Amino acid sequence: MTRHKPLWLLAAPVVFLLLWSGGFSVAKLGISHAEPLSFLAVRYACVCALLAPLVAVLQPPLPPRAMDWVHLAIVGVLIQGAYFGLSYLSFKAGVSAGGVAIIVCLQPILVGIIAPRFTGERVSLLRWAGLGLGLAGAATVILSRSSPELEHPLGVLSAAGALLAITAGTLWEKRFGKSHHPVVSNAVQYLAGLACTLPLAMAFESFSFEWNVPFLLALAYLVIGNSIIAMSLLLAMIRAGEVSRVSSLFYLVPPLSALMAWPLLGEAMPPLGWAGFVLAAGGVLLARR
Repeated sequence: MTRHKPLWLLAAPVVFLLLWSGGFSVAKLGISHAEPLSFLAVRYACVCALLAPLVAVLQPPLPPRAMDWVHLAIVGVLIQGAYFGLSYLSFKAGVSAGGVAIIVCLQPILVGIIAPRFTGERVSLLRWAGLGLGLAGAATVILSRSSPELEHPLGVLSAAGALLAITAGTLWEKRFGKSHHPVVSNAVQYLAGLACTLPLAMAFESFSFEWNVPFLLALAYLVIGNSIIAMSLLLAMIRAGEVSRVSSLFYLVPPLSALMAWPLLGEAMPPLGWAGFVLAAGGVLLARR
């Protein structure tokens, strides 16, 4: 008997990709009005403030075991604290958007290599072909937008650390994650992210902000669109499907981000970039078959 996926799960990849990809351009706008870790700390504090009344009103079931809380916190530290924190620090250190994107875009390859041993998930030759095609498409988009240049070594190391963090967080969620209530999962993980970023922001940054309309709009988008909706969809897709198929979606993030940066930041995509976009999309479709 064939099992049909729920409608929300079929729509989840599209909604996730749009919200997640738009977050790069919006975050770039937000960082121009605040320091990176300070911006993340305020973002996470706002998310926690929104989730707290939901927890009180809905009274969702809590994780039954102590280790369930620990696993949720670990994923929060890896993705919210390490991945986003290191990515923003890499931009601050002077690495171009293309440089960060191409490094983080290696995540599906790392997941495909590690997943068979860590989660027991087998990656087929067809899926490997899709992963390789997706990587080639994403690289084409990035290279079409700017010529290769020397990047700041510290920024490159930060981007590499972000790559390891998102890979580890994805695999940890697949191996140990359970179907907890999304409000509880998000609350624990963003509290963990806040616990990582706030002390560092207070210690190493001025923790000052330009409270203007562009900053507030960027903050609102990242809090609601990225932190609540997109992250909930990402965790749900990881639990519901094979982790390498979900990770292949990240190949579409750099092309979509470049496309969204056109109206938001005035960064037009050259013709070669459109070809890379099509190539990346084909790789994702192949990997998700």
